[in-house]
Amino acid sequence: MPVQPQNPAPADVLVVFGITGDLAKKMTFRSLYRLERRKLLDCPIVGVALDEWSVDTLREHARAAIEATGEPVDDDVFARFAARLSMVSGDFADPATYDKVAAAISGRVNPVFYLEIPPFLFGRVVDGLATAGLTENARVVVEKPFGHDLSSAKELNDQLSAHLQEWQIYRIDHFLGKEPAMDIRYIRFSNSIIEPLWNRDRIEAVQITMAENFGVEDRGHFYDPVGALRDVVQNHLLQLIGLIASEPSSGGPDGFRDKRVDLFKCIRPADPSHYVRGQYAGYLDVDGVAPGSQTETFAALKLYIDNWRWCGVPFFIRAGKSLPVRATEIRVIFKRPPPLPFLEPVKEQNQLIFRIDPAAGVDLVLQAKESGADAPRAVNLSLVFSDEMADAPEPYERLLGDAMRGDSSQFIREDGVEETWRVVEPLLESPPPVEIYQPGSWGPAGADKLVAGYPAWHQPWLPATK
Repeated sequence: MPVQPQNPAPADVLVVFGITGDLAKKMTFRSLYRLERRKLLDCPIVGVALDEWSVDTLREHARAAIEATGEPVDDDVFARFAARLSMVSGDFADPATYDKVAAAISGRVNPVFYLEIPPFLFGRVVDGLATAGLTENARVVVEKPFGHDLSSAKELNDQLSAHLQEWQIYRIDHFLGKEPAMDIRYIRFSNSIIEPLWNRDRIEAVQITMAENFGVEDRGHFYDPVGALRDVVQNHLLQLIGLIASEPSSGGPDGFRDKRVDLFKCIRPADPSHYVRGQYAGYLDVDGVAPGSQTETFAALKLYIDNWRWCGVPFFIRAGKSLPVRATEIRVIFKRPPPLPFLEPVKEQNQLIFRIDPAAGVDLVLQAKESGADAPRAVNLSLVFSDEMADAPEPYERLLGDAMRGDSSQFIREDGVEETWRVVEPLLESPPPVEIYQPGSWGPAGADKLVAGYPAWHQPWLPATK
């Protein structure tokens, strides 16, 4: 797998295709503004879109978008940010558009092109940039989905690699830009007490939960062809397994990415008999959802990793919409202590919980003596990162900053994309029927049966209410 050059040059211009779109409105402007506030933005920004916007319209839209996210806007910071913005209008299918882009970035030699556009346009835009002579030193940032199955992922990569080398392609999965996801590496490898426990001899199971307490709402046209497995499991949650289970490695952008891919190669193809699909009642009434749709809004599955460290340890994943709470966590459940004549059996096993969202933190569940009784009880040694640490960069802020610096550590390589699609491919080919579940529940009953013989699904560790 080709690796990026050592000490890549920082970007001298950022070109955002689709700057008038929804993702830019919700994420990009806010992230770039925050980089400006931290004084980490030092290049012009050129927006490209079909809309015939003036630069003043773009700047007004940018401020309104930032304010709509709830981000406080400092006039001096925004003035610096707005001065970086310019606009190119044109059809992505028109070669003249790329000539206008070339003119707008004339003299710049290390551009970053951010394609926050539908994936079916990636190949067209990269071809237009290459024809205009703009890709030689470029880095190109692309959004998921990276295909809808293994074959389409390979086809998409063929389109990109026709003009770009692998080191030039930065595939965003915003979960890898979350500070608590990056904290996993530091907690694992900076604390020597953890390493002796991080194996099949000490760990009984790993549970990963991504719960959303809202439905598809007005996104039926987008969501119905996708479903939970493609939307969050194949990408976000398998990447979390890569962080929690892969081995330490050398530094550099590819050091940890190499090991994540090695880990993915060890994951057994998912077994459809260990896969539960659910659909919340009322989903079929959502605008844009096909009549009688069998798309899952809930997915639960069991995976195994066939290597020395993890052989025999089940990794359980559940993800769904219209569940009771919004929470994303990884819960490492340790084996029970042996029965001893002088202690009552413990009711709850030791656990190490990594909370990704909300209020990122880490919690260690231990056993202590129940006050006034000869019995054990669970105690929590918890840390909420925001209570102890400075304001952290947001995922897109971190990832866009990394892309402009030329740091691809938190981006996904093509071999990683293909391996995660390989893992879930059997579930796409032979999906079980969906089970209906009620909004506000924890999904279909089959999800509870999936963990039979292991600790039941735990309620997520949630922030304390004030």
